[in-house]
Amino acid sequence: MEAISIILLFLTFFGLLAYGVPVAYSIGISTTLTLLLNIAFMPAITTACQRMTTGIDNFALLAIPFFILAGEVMNRGGIANRLIAFAKSLIGSLPGGMLYVNTLAAMLFGAISGSAIAAASAIGSTLTDKMAKDGYPRDFSAAVNITSSTTGLLIPPSNVFIIFALASGGTASVAALFIAGYIPGLFVGAVIMFMIYLYGKRKGLPMGERVSFKQLFIDFKNSILSLSLLFIVVGGIVGGIFTATEAAAIAVVYAVLLGFVNKELKIKDFKSILLKSAKTTAIVMFLICTSMAMSWLFSFESIPQMFTDFLIDSVKNPFLVLLVINITLLLVGTFMDMTPAVLIFTPIFLPVVMALGMHPVQFGMVMVLNLCIGVCTPPVGTLLFVGSGVAKVPVTKVIKKLMPVLGAMTLVLLIITYVPAISLWLPRFFGLIE
Repeated sequence: MEAISIILLFLTFFGLLAYGVPVAYSIGISTTLTLLLNIAFMPAITTACQRMTTGIDNFALLAIPFFILAGEVMNRGGIANRLIAFAKSLIGSLPGGMLYVNTLAAMLFGAISGSAIAAASAIGSTLTDKMAKDGYPRDFSAAVNITSSTTGLLIPPSNVFIIFALASGGTASVAALFIAGYIPGLFVGAVIMFMIYLYGKRKGLPMGERVSFKQLFIDFKNSILSLSLLFIVVGGIVGGIFTATEAAAIAVVYAVLLGFVNKELKIKDFKSILLKSAKTTAIVMFLICTSMAMSWLFSFESIPQMFTDFLIDSVKNPFLVLLVINITLLLVGTFMDMTPAVLIFTPIFLPVVMALGMHPVQFGMVMVLNLCIGVCTPPVGTLLFVGSGVAKVPVTKVIKKLMPVLGAMTLVLLIITYVPAISLWLPRFFGLIE
Protein backbone atom coordinates (compact mmCIF):
# COMPACT_ATOMS: atom_id res chain seq x y z
CA MET A 1 0.00 0.00 0.00
CA GLU A 2 1.35 3.40 -0.96
CA ALA A 3 1.79 6.08 1.66
CA ILE A 4 -1.16 8.06 0.31
CA SER A 5 -3.46 5.06 0.81
CA ILE A 6 -2.35 4.64 4.44
CA ILE A 7 -2.87 8.34 5.06
CA LEU A 8 -6.34 8.20 3.46
CA LEU A 9 -7.32 5.19 5.56
CA PHE A 10 -6.44 6.76 8.89
CA LEU A 11 -7.53 10.31 8.03
CA THR A 12 -10.91 9.05 6.83
CA PHE A 13 -11.36 6.81 9.86
CA PHE A 14 -10.41 9.38 12.50
CA GLY A 15 -12.19 12.16 10.62
CA LEU A 16 -15.46 10.22 10.59
CA LEU A 17 -15.07 9.41 14.28
CA ALA A 18 -14.45 13.09 15.09
CA TYR A 19 -17.56 14.00 13.11
CA GLY A 20 -19.62 11.63 15.27
CA VAL A 21 -20.12 8.78 12.80
CA PRO A 22 -20.57 5.44 14.64
CA VAL A 23 -17.39 3.36 14.89
CA ALA A 24 -18.65 0.48 12.72
CA TYR A 25 -19.61 2.81 9.85
CA SER A 26 -16.33 4.72 10.18
CA ILE A 27 -14.36 1.48 9.84
CA GLY A 28 -16.41 0.23 6.88
CA ILE A 29 -16.35 3.49 4.94
CA SER A 30 -12.61 4.13 5.44
CA THR A 31 -11.77 0.54 4.44
CA THR A 32 -13.88 0.68 1.28
CA LEU A 33 -12.50 4.07 0.22
CA THR A 34 -8.94 2.80 0.64
CA LEU A 35 -9.73 -0.28 -1.44
CA LEU A 36 -11.05 2.00 -4.20
CA LEU A 37 -7.56 3.48 -4.61
CA ASN A 38 -6.11 0.04 -5.31
CA ILE A 39 -8.75 -1.80 -7.36
CA ALA A 40 -11.67 -1.01 -9.63
CA PHE A 41 -14.97 0.18 -8.15
CA MET A 42 -17.03 -3.02 -8.25
CA PRO A 43 -14.21 -5.34 -7.05
CA ALA A 44 -13.58 -2.93 -4.17
CA ILE A 45 -17.21 -3.07 -3.04
CA THR A 46 -17.33 -6.84 -3.57
CA THR A 47 -14.08 -7.38 -1.66
CA ALA A 48 -15.28 -5.31 1.31
CA CYS A 49 -18.58 -7.21 1.44
CA GLN A 50 -16.85 -10.58 1.13
CA ARG A 51 -14.43 -9.81 3.94
CA MET A 52 -17.24 -8.56 6.18
CA THR A 53 -19.19 -11.77 5.55
CA THR A 54 -16.30 -14.20 5.94
CA GLY A 55 -15.11 -12.27 9.00
CA ILE A 56 -18.01 -13.58 11.08
CA ASP A 57 -18.06 -17.04 9.47
CA ASN A 58 -16.44 -18.55 12.54
CA PHE A 59 -17.95 -21.13 14.89
CA ALA A 60 -16.27 -19.58 17.95
CA LEU A 61 -18.22 -16.34 17.44
CA LEU A 62 -21.48 -18.17 18.18
CA ALA A 63 -20.45 -17.98 21.83
CA ILE A 64 -20.95 -14.20 21.83
CA PRO A 65 -24.76 -14.05 21.29
CA PHE A 66 -25.20 -16.88 23.80
CA PHE A 67 -23.13 -15.10 26.46
CA ILE A 68 -24.99 -11.84 25.74
CA LEU A 69 -28.31 -13.66 26.19
CA ALA A 70 -27.06 -15.35 29.38
CA GLY A 71 -26.02 -11.96 30.76
CA GLU A 72 -29.46 -10.46 30.06
CA VAL A 73 -31.20 -13.41 31.71
CA MET A 74 -28.95 -13.11 34.78
CA ASN A 75 -29.60 -9.39 34.99
CA ARG A 76 -33.33 -10.11 35.27
CA GLY A 77 -33.04 -13.25 37.37
CA GLY A 78 -32.11 -11.73 40.73
CA ILE A 79 -28.48 -12.84 40.65
CA ALA A 80 -27.14 -9.34 41.40
CA ASN A 81 -29.12 -9.04 44.65
CA ARG A 82 -27.88 -12.39 45.93
CA LEU A 83 -24.26 -11.57 45.14
CA ILE A 84 -24.59 -8.19 46.84
CA ALA A 85 -26.04 -9.83 49.97
CA PHE A 86 -23.18 -12.33 50.08
CA ALA A 87 -20.52 -9.63 49.54
CA LYS A 88 -22.11 -7.46 52.23
CA SER A 89 -22.06 -10.28 54.77
CA LEU A 90 -18.45 -11.07 53.87
CA ILE A 91 -16.78 -7.64 53.94
CA GLY A 92 -19.51 -5.07 54.61
CA SER A 93 -18.40 -4.44 58.21
CA LEU A 94 -15.07 -2.87 57.15
CA PRO A 95 -14.61 0.94 57.16
CA GLY A 96 -16.16 2.07 53.89
CA GLY A 97 -17.53 -1.44 53.68
CA MET A 98 -20.26 -0.76 51.12
CA LEU A 99 -17.62 0.33 48.59
CA TYR A 100 -15.84 -3.00 49.11
CA VAL A 101 -19.21 -4.69 48.66
CA ASN A 102 -19.69 -2.81 45.38
CA THR A 103 -16.26 -3.93 44.16
CA LEU A 104 -16.65 -7.59 45.12
CA ALA A 105 -20.22 -7.81 43.84
CA ALA A 106 -19.23 -6.19 40.53
CA MET A 107 -16.33 -8.62 40.16
CA LEU A 108 -18.59 -11.61 40.80
CA PHE A 109 -21.51 -10.41 38.68
CA GLY A 110 -19.25 -9.21 35.86
CA ALA A 111 -17.48 -12.56 35.81
CA ILE A 112 -20.75 -14.50 35.77
CA SER A 113 -22.49 -12.32 33.16
CA GLY A 114 -19.38 -11.50 31.11
CA SER A 115 -20.56 -7.90 30.73
CA ALA A 116 -19.03 -4.83 32.38
CA ILE A 117 -22.02 -2.67 31.45
CA ALA A 118 -24.46 -5.17 32.98
CA ALA A 119 -22.38 -5.23 36.17
CA ALA A 120 -22.18 -1.43 36.38
CA SER A 121 -25.91 -0.95 35.85
CA ALA A 122 -27.11 -3.86 38.00
CA ILE A 123 -24.80 -3.30 40.97
CA GLY A 124 -24.77 0.49 40.75
CA SER A 125 -28.54 0.87 40.54
CA THR A 126 -28.94 -1.42 43.56
CA LEU A 127 -26.28 0.08 45.82
CA THR A 128 -25.67 3.76 44.94
CA ASP A 129 -28.80 5.30 46.48
CA LYS A 130 -28.40 3.21 49.64
CA MET A 131 -24.75 4.24 49.97
CA ALA A 132 -25.67 7.90 49.49
CA LYS A 133 -28.17 7.64 52.39
CA ASP A 134 -25.44 6.12 54.55
CA GLY A 135 -23.09 9.04 53.88
CA TYR A 136 -21.00 7.77 50.97
CA PRO A 137 -20.15 10.42 48.33
CA ARG A 138 -21.96 9.64 45.06
CA ASP A 139 -19.03 10.67 42.86
CA PHE A 140 -16.54 8.29 44.48
CA SER A 141 -19.15 5.53 44.67
CA ALA A 142 -19.67 5.93 40.92
CA ALA A 143 -15.90 5.83 40.31
CA VAL A 144 -15.60 2.57 42.26
CA ASN A 145 -18.59 1.04 40.48
CA ILE A 146 -17.22 1.99 37.03
CA THR A 147 -13.69 0.67 37.57
CA SER A 148 -14.63 -2.50 39.46
CA SER A 149 -17.08 -3.47 36.70
CA THR A 150 -14.16 -3.80 34.27
CA THR A 151 -12.82 -6.79 36.21
CA GLY A 152 -15.60 -8.90 34.68
CA LEU A 153 -13.88 -8.45 31.32
CA LEU A 154 -10.71 -10.04 32.72
CA ILE A 155 -12.25 -12.73 34.94
CA PRO A 156 -13.79 -15.42 32.68
CA PRO A 157 -16.03 -16.07 30.91
CA SER A 158 -15.35 -12.98 28.79
CA ASN A 159 -16.49 -12.22 25.24
CA VAL A 160 -13.47 -10.03 24.60
CA PHE A 161 -11.11 -12.99 25.13
CA ILE A 162 -13.04 -14.95 22.50
CA ILE A 163 -12.59 -12.05 20.08
CA PHE A 164 -8.89 -11.78 20.92
CA ALA A 165 -8.44 -15.52 20.29
CA LEU A 166 -10.01 -15.01 16.86
CA ALA A 167 -7.89 -11.93 16.10
CA SER A 168 -4.69 -13.72 17.18
CA GLY A 169 -5.13 -16.28 14.44
CA GLY A 170 -5.14 -19.19 16.86
CA THR A 171 -1.87 -18.36 18.63
CA ALA A 172 -3.84 -17.92 21.87
CA SER A 173 -6.61 -20.37 22.77
CA VAL A 174 -9.84 -19.35 24.47
CA ALA A 175 -9.20 -21.80 27.33
CA ALA A 176 -5.71 -20.40 28.01
CA LEU A 177 -6.99 -16.82 27.89
CA PHE A 178 -9.87 -17.62 30.24
CA ILE A 179 -7.60 -19.21 32.84
CA ALA A 180 -4.96 -16.49 32.45
CA GLY A 181 -7.51 -13.78 33.23
CA TYR A 182 -8.07 -14.81 36.84
CA ILE A 183 -4.91 -13.40 38.43
CA PRO A 184 -4.90 -10.05 36.51
CA GLY A 185 -8.63 -9.64 37.22
CA LEU A 186 -8.22 -10.31 40.94
CA PHE A 187 -5.12 -8.10 40.98
CA VAL A 188 -7.11 -5.16 39.56
CA GLY A 189 -9.90 -5.77 42.08
CA ALA A 190 -7.42 -5.84 44.97
CA VAL A 191 -5.85 -2.56 43.84
CA ILE A 192 -9.27 -0.89 43.62
CA MET A 193 -9.99 -2.08 47.17
CA PHE A 194 -6.66 -0.63 48.30
CA MET A 195 -7.66 2.74 46.81
CA ILE A 196 -10.97 2.48 48.72
CA TYR A 197 -9.01 1.84 51.91
CA LEU A 198 -6.87 4.96 51.39
CA TYR A 199 -9.92 7.08 50.57
CA GLY A 200 -11.95 5.68 53.46
CA LYS A 201 -9.13 6.26 55.94
CA ARG A 202 -8.83 9.87 54.84
CA LYS A 203 -12.56 10.62 54.72
CA GLY A 204 -13.68 8.51 57.68
CA LEU A 205 -16.30 6.54 55.77
CA PRO A 206 -18.97 4.70 57.81
CA MET A 207 -18.72 1.05 58.85
CA GLY A 208 -21.44 -1.51 58.29
CA GLU A 209 -22.87 -3.88 60.87
CA ARG A 210 -21.01 -7.11 61.49
CA VAL A 211 -23.19 -10.09 60.61
CA SER A 212 -23.28 -13.44 62.36
CA PHE A 213 -21.64 -16.52 60.91
CA LYS A 214 -25.13 -17.97 60.48
CA GLN A 215 -26.20 -15.05 58.27
CA LEU A 216 -22.97 -15.30 56.28
CA PHE A 217 -23.68 -18.98 55.65
CA ILE A 218 -27.28 -18.21 54.58
CA ASP A 219 -26.14 -15.54 52.12
CA PHE A 220 -23.46 -17.84 50.76
CA LYS A 221 -26.01 -20.63 50.33
CA ASN A 222 -28.33 -18.26 48.47
CA SER A 223 -25.52 -17.24 46.08
CA ILE A 224 -23.83 -20.62 45.59
CA LEU A 225 -25.98 -21.56 42.59
CA SER A 226 -25.01 -18.30 40.87
CA LEU A 227 -21.33 -18.72 41.67
CA SER A 228 -21.31 -22.31 40.48
CA LEU A 229 -21.89 -21.09 36.91
CA LEU A 230 -18.27 -19.90 36.85
CA PHE A 231 -17.00 -23.37 37.68
CA ILE A 232 -19.34 -25.06 35.20
CA VAL A 233 -18.46 -22.81 32.25
CA VAL A 234 -14.73 -22.31 32.81
CA GLY A 235 -14.14 -25.78 34.24
CA GLY A 236 -15.89 -27.38 31.28
CA ILE A 237 -13.81 -25.43 28.77
CA VAL A 238 -10.49 -26.05 30.51
CA GLY A 239 -11.33 -29.71 31.10
CA GLY A 240 -12.11 -30.19 27.43
CA ILE A 241 -15.71 -31.21 28.16
CA PHE A 242 -17.14 -28.60 25.81
CA THR A 243 -16.07 -25.67 23.63
CA ALA A 244 -16.55 -22.00 24.47
CA THR A 245 -19.62 -21.91 22.21
CA GLU A 246 -21.16 -24.94 23.88
CA ALA A 247 -20.31 -23.46 27.29
CA ALA A 248 -22.15 -20.25 26.35
CA ALA A 249 -25.25 -22.23 25.38
CA ILE A 250 -25.07 -24.14 28.68
CA ALA A 251 -24.77 -20.78 30.49
CA VAL A 252 -28.04 -19.63 28.90
CA VAL A 253 -29.90 -22.79 29.96
CA TYR A 254 -28.42 -22.61 33.47
CA ALA A 255 -29.28 -18.90 33.83
CA VAL A 256 -32.89 -19.52 32.75
CA LEU A 257 -33.30 -22.42 35.19
CA LEU A 258 -31.70 -20.36 37.96
CA GLY A 259 -34.04 -17.43 37.25
CA PHE A 260 -37.06 -19.71 37.69
CA VAL A 261 -35.58 -21.34 40.80
CA ASN A 262 -35.07 -17.85 42.30
CA LYS A 263 -38.68 -17.03 41.29
CA GLU A 264 -37.53 -13.73 39.80
CA LEU A 265 -37.85 -14.64 36.11
CA LYS A 266 -41.21 -14.93 34.36
CA ILE A 267 -42.24 -16.12 30.90
CA LYS A 268 -43.40 -12.60 29.97
CA ASP A 269 -39.84 -11.29 30.60
CA PHE A 270 -38.43 -13.25 27.67
CA LYS A 271 -39.80 -10.94 24.99
CA SER A 272 -37.80 -7.95 26.24
CA ILE A 273 -34.77 -10.14 27.12
CA LEU A 274 -34.60 -11.65 23.62
CA LEU A 275 -35.19 -8.29 21.94
CA LYS A 276 -32.46 -6.54 23.92
CA SER A 277 -30.05 -9.46 23.38
CA ALA A 278 -30.74 -9.42 19.64
CA LYS A 279 -30.06 -5.67 19.42
CA THR A 280 -26.81 -6.00 21.36
CA THR A 281 -25.72 -8.99 19.27
CA ALA A 282 -26.46 -7.13 16.03
CA ILE A 283 -24.33 -4.18 17.12
CA VAL A 284 -21.43 -6.39 18.19
CA MET A 285 -21.56 -8.52 15.03
CA PHE A 286 -21.65 -5.48 12.75
CA LEU A 287 -18.60 -4.13 14.56
CA ILE A 288 -16.87 -7.47 14.04
CA CYS A 289 -17.82 -7.50 10.33
CA THR A 290 -16.33 -4.12 9.52
CA SER A 291 -13.34 -4.61 11.83
CA MET A 292 -12.45 -7.91 10.17
CA ALA A 293 -12.56 -6.19 6.76
CA MET A 294 -10.12 -3.53 7.94
CA SER A 295 -7.95 -6.17 9.64
CA TRP A 296 -7.80 -8.12 6.35
CA LEU A 297 -6.77 -4.93 4.54
CA PHE A 298 -3.92 -4.44 7.01
CA SER A 299 -2.77 -8.02 6.53
CA PHE A 300 -3.12 -7.92 2.72
CA GLU A 301 -0.94 -4.82 2.49
CA SER A 302 1.60 -6.17 5.06
CA ILE A 303 1.05 -3.29 7.48
CA PRO A 304 1.73 -5.45 10.58
CA GLN A 305 5.12 -6.52 9.18
CA MET A 306 5.96 -2.94 8.22
CA PHE A 307 4.96 -1.72 11.67
CA THR A 308 6.97 -4.47 13.38
CA ASP A 309 10.12 -3.66 11.43
CA PHE A 310 9.70 0.07 11.98
CA LEU A 311 9.06 -0.15 15.72
CA ILE A 312 11.85 -2.61 16.46
CA ASP A 313 14.39 -0.77 14.26
CA SER A 314 13.54 2.73 15.49
CA VAL A 315 12.91 1.91 19.17
CA LYS A 316 15.62 -0.62 19.88
CA ASN A 317 14.92 -1.00 23.61
CA PRO A 318 12.24 -3.74 24.17
CA PHE A 319 11.15 -2.00 27.39
CA LEU A 320 10.38 1.19 25.45
CA VAL A 321 8.67 -0.71 22.61
CA LEU A 322 6.19 -2.23 25.08
CA LEU A 323 5.70 1.17 26.69
CA VAL A 324 4.91 2.75 23.29
CA ILE A 325 2.40 -0.03 22.56
CA ASN A 326 0.73 0.49 25.94
CA ILE A 327 0.46 4.25 25.43
CA THR A 328 -0.98 3.71 21.95
CA LEU A 329 -3.58 1.24 23.23
CA LEU A 330 -4.53 3.55 26.10
CA LEU A 331 -5.15 6.34 23.58
CA VAL A 332 -7.07 3.98 21.27
CA GLY A 333 -9.27 2.90 24.18
CA THR A 334 -10.42 6.46 24.82
CA PHE A 335 -12.24 6.73 21.48
CA MET A 336 -12.82 3.16 20.23
CA ASP A 337 -15.00 0.34 21.53
CA MET A 338 -13.31 -2.85 22.70
CA THR A 339 -14.42 -5.16 19.91
CA PRO A 340 -13.06 -3.19 16.93
CA ALA A 341 -9.96 -2.18 18.87
CA VAL A 342 -9.07 -5.82 19.55
CA LEU A 343 -9.79 -6.93 15.99
CA ILE A 344 -7.90 -4.08 14.34
CA PHE A 345 -4.87 -3.66 16.60
CA THR A 346 -4.16 -7.26 17.59
CA PRO A 347 -2.82 -8.15 14.09
CA ILE A 348 -0.68 -4.99 14.19
CA PHE A 349 0.85 -5.30 17.65
CA LEU A 350 0.91 -9.08 18.18
CA PRO A 351 3.79 -9.68 15.71
CA VAL A 352 5.77 -6.92 17.43
CA VAL A 353 5.44 -8.32 20.95
CA MET A 354 6.02 -11.89 19.76
CA ALA A 355 9.24 -10.72 18.09
CA LEU A 356 10.25 -9.39 21.52
CA GLY A 357 9.48 -12.76 23.15
CA MET A 358 6.12 -11.93 24.76
CA HIS A 359 3.63 -14.80 24.83
CA PRO A 360 0.34 -14.12 22.96
CA VAL A 361 -1.67 -14.98 26.09
CA GLN A 362 0.21 -12.36 28.10
CA PHE A 363 -0.39 -9.81 25.37
CA GLY A 364 -4.08 -10.67 25.53
CA MET A 365 -4.11 -9.65 29.19
CA VAL A 366 -2.19 -6.45 28.41
CA MET A 367 -4.51 -5.47 25.56
CA VAL A 368 -7.74 -6.19 27.43
CA LEU A 369 -6.63 -4.30 30.55
CA ASN A 370 -5.59 -1.36 28.37
CA LEU A 371 -9.05 -1.27 26.84
CA CYS A 372 -10.70 -1.75 30.26
CA ILE A 373 -9.09 1.52 31.27
CA GLY A 374 -10.24 3.04 27.98
CA VAL A 375 -13.95 2.25 28.52
CA CYS A 376 -13.75 4.27 31.75
CA THR A 377 -12.37 7.42 30.10
CA PRO A 378 -13.89 10.13 27.88
CA PRO A 379 -14.79 10.90 25.16
CA VAL A 380 -16.29 7.48 24.26
CA GLY A 381 -15.98 5.75 27.68
CA THR A 382 -19.16 3.65 27.68
CA LEU A 383 -18.80 2.58 31.31
CA LEU A 384 -18.11 6.15 32.41
CA PHE A 385 -21.46 7.34 31.07
CA VAL A 386 -23.38 4.28 32.27
CA GLY A 387 -21.88 4.51 35.77
CA SER A 388 -22.44 8.27 36.00
CA GLY A 389 -26.03 7.90 34.80
CA VAL A 390 -26.80 5.17 37.33
CA ALA A 391 -25.28 7.24 40.15
CA LYS A 392 -27.04 10.43 38.95
CA VAL A 393 -23.79 12.39 39.06
CA PRO A 394 -22.34 14.65 36.31
CA VAL A 395 -19.54 13.02 34.36
CA THR A 396 -17.16 15.89 35.18
CA LYS A 397 -17.50 15.22 38.92
CA VAL A 398 -16.97 11.48 38.50
CA ILE A 399 -13.81 11.98 36.41
CA LYS A 400 -12.09 13.81 39.30
CA LYS A 401 -12.59 10.83 41.59
CA LEU A 402 -11.90 8.36 38.80
CA MET A 403 -8.40 9.52 37.89
CA PRO A 404 -6.54 8.19 40.99
CA VAL A 405 -8.20 4.77 40.59
CA LEU A 406 -7.37 4.69 36.88
CA GLY A 407 -3.80 5.63 37.80
CA ALA A 408 -3.63 2.60 40.08
CA MET A 409 -5.05 0.39 37.30
CA THR A 410 -2.38 1.75 34.94
CA LEU A 411 0.28 0.73 37.45
CA VAL A 412 -1.18 -2.81 37.43
CA LEU A 413 -1.06 -2.70 33.63
CA LEU A 414 2.67 -1.93 33.67
CA ILE A 415 3.33 -4.72 36.16
CA ILE A 416 1.42 -7.22 34.01
CA THR A 417 3.31 -6.00 30.94
CA TYR A 418 6.76 -6.59 32.44
CA VAL A 419 6.05 -9.57 34.72
CA PRO A 420 4.94 -12.49 32.49
CA ALA A 421 4.29 -14.91 35.39
CA ILE A 422 1.19 -12.97 36.47
CA SER A 423 -0.53 -13.88 33.21
CA LEU A 424 1.14 -17.18 32.37
CA TRP A 425 1.47 -19.08 35.65
CA LEU A 426 -2.09 -20.48 35.75
CA PRO A 427 -2.28 -21.53 32.06
CA ARG A 428 1.09 -23.31 32.46
CA PHE A 429 -0.07 -24.97 35.66
CA PHE A 430 -3.09 -26.42 33.84
CA GLY A 431 -0.96 -27.42 30.85
CA LEU A 432 -2.73 -25.04 28.43
CA ILE A 433 0.50 -23.42 27.21
CA GLU A 434 4.15 -24.47 27.20
